[in-house]
Amino acid sequence: MPEHPHGPLLIIGGAEDKLRKRTLLTEFVTASGGPEARIAVIPTASSLGDEVTEVYDALFRRLGAADVVPVRPESRADATDPDLVARLASATGIFMTGGNQLKLSAIICGTPLGDAIVEAHQRGVVVAGTSAGASIQSSHMVAFGVGGSTPKQRMTQVAAGLGLVQSTVIDQHFDQRNRYGRLLMIVSQSPQLLGIGIDEDTAAIVTFEGGRELLRVAGRGAVTIFDGSHMVTNAYEAKRSSPLLASGVVLHILPAGQAFDLTNRQLVPYALEVAPEDAAEIAEAQQDMRQLARDIAAADRSPQALRARLARKRPSARTSPTSPDGDNA
Repeated sequence: MPEHPHGPLLIIGGAEDKLRKRTLLTEFVTASGGPEARIAVIPTASSLGDEVTEVYDALFRRLGAADVVPVRPESRADATDPDLVARLASATGIFMTGGNQLKLSAIICGTPLGDAIVEAHQRGVVVAGTSAGASIQSSHMVAFGVGGSTPKQRMTQVAAGLGLVQSTVIDQHFDQRNRYGRLLMIVSQSPQLLGIGIDEDTAAIVTFEGGRELLRVAGRGAVTIFDGSHMVTNAYEAKRSSPLLASGVVLHILPAGQAFDLTNRQLVPYALEVAPEDAAEIAEAQQDMRQLARDIAAADRSPQALRARLARKRPSARTSPTSPDGDNA
């Protein structure tokens, strides 16, 4: 059977740049079709009302999108409205804003609108979200909780997400709000989940290639991943708000340009790009090393002979390139 053409996911840790380079928002509009993009904005998590929709409408149109459509259910009843659901049918990109992720989850998960987002993703539509709109893309979602670097029992609560990225829990504003402890608490309680923490103005871009989910990092910060597959924990017996044992957790901190295989839970080797002029210099150095190795192996060259050969390869500092007879012009 052919592989299903899942669309890419753009999972932004919040506070994305809207004024200067707008790198992440530009990438979203480009992936959605650029001048042919038709973007549906879902601002349900936000308490700002129509203002947040107007902000993203102006941004996406300025970045070249052809059309921006608001989709704002305020109740689960709204999320069953056929007219509202139909607005996603022709979208090439879906963007969920920040705000209260528990409100977003409570209103759209398990409704026709939530199902329409999943179906759009499965047919190739780009799905993006920032802050709350990032957390809801995982199978398990941080509902609320306090910050702190030490994982403690009952530090946070978990709700169901849309499940666009399976077997994960995603947190946002990660480094800026010190959310290491609460994400590690969830992984300690459910070691099968991959914990993904995304910094502000940073995106985890998830694509589906060759049967694998690949995560690539873009933006200003980093993506932190906790893999508790082989961890030892006492989360099942810890009392109230006591610190948790979390030993053997594999930690990955991925800056921009790095990639991670979510399916196999391993770092994708970094492909080093070398400029053409550097490549030529490296090749020349390698040739010199090969010649030197041959000379040593032959054992028939003195150090003086080697120095003389290398000197012949270098341009003479005594001869001016401006005059064939070596005199200054």
